[in-house]
Amino acid sequence: MGDILFLAHRVPFPPDRGDKIRSHHLLKGLARLGPVHVGAFAETETDLAQKGELAAIAKTHALIERSKPLPLAGIQAVLANKPVSLAAFEHEAMRRYVHKTLGNHRVDTIFVFSGQMGQYIPDSFHGHVVVDLCDVDSAKFAAYAEAGQRKWLNGREARLLAREEARLAHRADRLMLISSAEANLLSANLDNLSGTDIRPLGNGIDAEFFDPVGVTGHEELVKAEDPQIVFTGQMDYAPNIAAAEWMIEGVMPRLRTRFSRARFHIVGRAPTAALKARHGEAGTRVWGEVPDVRPFLKATDIVAAPLMIARGVQNKVLEAMAMARPVLLTPGAANGIDAESDVHFAVVKPEPDLWVERIERLVTDMAAARGMGAAARRFVVDNMSWESVYAQLPQILAPGKAGRDAA
Repeated sequence: MGDILFLAHRVPFPPDRGDKIRSHHLLKGLARLGPVHVGAFAETETDLAQKGELAAIAKTHALIERSKPLPLAGIQAVLANKPVSLAAFEHEAMRRYVHKTLGNHRVDTIFVFSGQMGQYIPDSFHGHVVVDLCDVDSAKFAAYAEAGQRKWLNGREARLLAREEARLAHRADRLMLISSAEANLLSANLDNLSGTDIRPLGNGIDAEFFDPVGVTGHEELVKAEDPQIVFTGQMDYAPNIAAAEWMIEGVMPRLRTRFSRARFHIVGRAPTAALKARHGEAGTRVWGEVPDVRPFLKATDIVAAPLMIARGVQNKVLEAMAMARPVLLTPGAANGIDAESDVHFAVVKPEPDLWVERIERLVTDMAAARGMGAAARRFVVDNMSWESVYAQLPQILAPGKAGRDAA
C-alpha cells in the first residue's frame, strides 16, 4: 500500500468532541496500515497547539488556521451557488498542501473526513477515494427548515448539500456513514445508485477511559439528596442548545414539584450567552467546559439526551453507557446504537410528562437503575469498541472502482 492522505475539517486532537473523537480514532487506525499525511483545520488556540501530536503520527502534515467570518462565507457561497458549509472551509493553503503532497509522495488513497473536505479531491486524482460523511448533513438542515428555523437559508443549505453529497457518493470508491440508518437515508436521497458503494461504519468508545472504576464522583452531585441529571455536549451546537432548553422549560419545573431540589447540570464547552443566562432557572446549573466529564457522569443519577434533531451516533450516550449510568434519551438520540430500550437505556418520546414519570421511576428504584447502568456498560464493551472499527479499515481501503473522476 502506498501513502494515505487524510483530510479533516477539524484537527483530530485533542479528541474532546464528537467529530474529533471519530476522526482521531480513524486516523490512528489508518496510521497502522501505512504512512499518513494529514491536512486539517484549526479554529482555536488549543487546535493550533496540536502540531506536535500531528508530527508524531503523520509523515507530513498541514495545520491551517480557519478564521473566515461566517458572513463572508455566506457571500462567497451565494456568489458561487454552493453551500455555506463548503465555502466556510474553502482555503487556498489547503489546496496547495494537497497538490504538494500528491506531487511529492506516492499517495494511493485520499481519505476524506466530513463532507466539507470533499472539495479538495482533485479531478486529476485516479487513486482510491474514501469519504466518511459521518451524517447526512442535508437532512439536518432540512429539519431545521421544517422546524421554522431560518427557513430559507436552511432550506437552501439542505438542497445544495444534498447535491454535494450525491456528487461525493459517485466520486468516492467507498462512502461511509455512522449508522445503517444514515446510510439508508443517503441511498434513498440519491436519484441514481449505480456505481456507488455506501456503507455504515459505526463509532466506537474508549471503554477503558470511560470506566467508572477508579473515578471519583463530583462532590456537589454526590452530596445532593434529590435527583441529579446531567447533560453533556458542545453547548454552542444548535441541537444541544434546543435539548437543554427543552429540559429547562418542560421537564425541570414539573420534576421539581415532586423533588424540590432536583438539579439539571449542563456540562460542556462554549455555552451560549442565552444558555448561561438560564443558570439557576428551575434547578439548572451551567458548568461550561470542565477538565474531565467523568466525575459528573459517575455521580449523576441519570444522564439525559433529549435531542429532537439528531444525526448519527451520539458519543455522549456511549460515554454515559460506558460509565454504567442509566441514560434517558429520545428516539433520535438512540439512532445507530443497537441497544434495547428498558434494558440498556430508556428511550422515551419527547413529552415532558413522560420524561418526569420515567425519571421518577429510575430514581425510586435504585436496583433497576443500577442494573440498567451495568447492562449499558456490558453492551458498549462487547459491541462498540474502536478495535472493531479498526478491523474494518483494511477492507474499506482495499482497491475498488479506482480511476473515477469528479464528473
